[in-house]
Amino acid sequence: PETRPPALTRLQIKQARVASPRTVTSRARLQSPSLISIVLLAGLGALLYGGFLLNPRNIGDPLPFAIVIICELYLIGQAALTMWTALSSTYDPRDATFHAARATLFGSPVDGIPIGDDLYLGRRRITVDVLITTYNEDPVIIEGTARAARDMHGTHGTWLLDDGDDPRVAEIAERLGIRYVVREDRSGAKAGNVNHALRLSTADFAVMIDADFVVVPEFLEETLPFFLHDDVAFVQAPQVYGNAHNFISRGSAYMQIVFYALTQPGKNKYNSAFCVGTNAVFRRTALDDIGGMFEGSQSEDIWTSIFVHERGWRSIFVPMTLAVGRTPETIEAFVRQQVRWAVGGFEIFLRHNPFSPRRRLTTDQRMQYFMTVTFYFTGIVPLGLIVLPPMQIYLNITPVSLEVPLLQWILFYCGFYVLQIGLALFIIGSFRWETLLLSTVTFPMYTKAFFLALAGRKPSWTSTGATGQAASPFDFIKVQMVFLVFLSATTVVGFLKAEWTAEYSVALVWNILNTLTLGAFAVIAAREHIALKRAARAELAGTVLVAGRRTLAAGAA
Repeated sequence: PETRPPALTRLQIKQARVASPRTVTSRARLQSPSLISIVLLAGLGALLYGGFLLNPRNIGDPLPFAIVIICELYLIGQAALTMWTALSSTYDPRDATFHAARATLFGSPVDGIPIGDDLYLGRRRITVDVLITTYNEDPVIIEGTARAARDMHGTHGTWLLDDGDDPRVAEIAERLGIRYVVREDRSGAKAGNVNHALRLSTADFAVMIDADFVVVPEFLEETLPFFLHDDVAFVQAPQVYGNAHNFISRGSAYMQIVFYALTQPGKNKYNSAFCVGTNAVFRRTALDDIGGMFEGSQSEDIWTSIFVHERGWRSIFVPMTLAVGRTPETIEAFVRQQVRWAVGGFEIFLRHNPFSPRRRLTTDQRMQYFMTVTFYFTGIVPLGLIVLPPMQIYLNITPVSLEVPLLQWILFYCGFYVLQIGLALFIIGSFRWETLLLSTVTFPMYTKAFFLALAGRKPSWTSTGATGQAASPFDFIKVQMVFLVFLSATTVVGFLKAEWTAEYSVALVWNILNTLTLGAFAVIAAREHIALKRAARAELAGTVLVAGRRTLAAGAA
């Protein structure tokens, strides 16, 4: 008989605690006076800094001032929208109906229905299919995901949707006793894979799980009861990561904590929580109502969400850790993921803008979707701020009037940024310089994503856990390396000019900090490059050794 390991290993659980929204979205934490005070102060700091920048007395030279106004006011606007949403994050969607449905999910003896593994909403028996999409992921990872999905509480079907047509994945499905599906026409990427399975499935509800997310046994118990409300289209759980063990994986995991801790819970209040592609349960009739998952983008999740909301359906975000997955561990994987996500946001901004009168959304939903699809412009903002110090060093032009006391500017500047960092510190529990560094160096990725969306082109797609020959990380950060050389040269020029006014000194210090940030990223890339080379040599040596043993064995025979 097969021995079944626990759905989550001890290591995964320990690692997940680092980035688990469960630890930061409890009602007690969200309703704490400290968090509310920090949110209000951060919002006030944003407004005061905005007022300082717009004061005509503070205007400096036109070009750098225009760059500062565009970049800083955009950041202030995003921060204000985030604060507004965060203040609603205490809203709990688990009402009396949810608790009643959860209590009778496995049947109610009072109504004459025996308690067992079958699932019920009210008195109606429901059916559920769990759809695991795969495309060239490591079979070991796929097996862990499939086993955990199969072992969830409640009667359900488990399907492996393999667009990689891998015989090893087929063996996993056979060994675990779950359904294996391969399609001939692989159009539509992940969304097409799901839609193909939906045409084969007759279940009332479909659970979407990526191949690298391990669900907890109670997943269905914490999501299905919401569907007793007939207008709920989907229920979304957060993405939590169990592999935050190197710089890239830690940084990319922490970058999403505020989103899952405050933003998504706050969106519940405005019926605008959106699907993130995995750890979601969809009502079949809601998907049928919009023609299935949207196949026109690799960000099918948010596109599907907005179409669902336009049809009048509701969505629910559950602030609980119900699955643990894998975040990018290499620069290549991180770049590909960020570009793919950003293209999806820019596509909606350009082609399906939430503020268009043709969108059938409420005012709150328009605001929330606009905040979401314009978020990735924050990744382009560092590009504008990085070029400001060189402007002053080479051209002697400044964004702020020289008549403004330096201390006054510092007070307003810190009042905005320090409070934003303080809010993140309160949520995360510690300062994460990995997140700060990655946020600074993403500007080439998001700039590329914007122009891809503008041209109507799709980025190349590779799943987070995909296997294959890894490329050098420097192949994906060429722009950052060009800026590193440029800023390094600018620092040398800055010291040679030696104009030690207060404004010039500030510009030089900022240029040095930006140089060090890009330099640190280059060091991380170099270490990763060396590690990949060693791994490739070890793999080659292993292959040669195995081949040699086979040759000797054949000769002996």
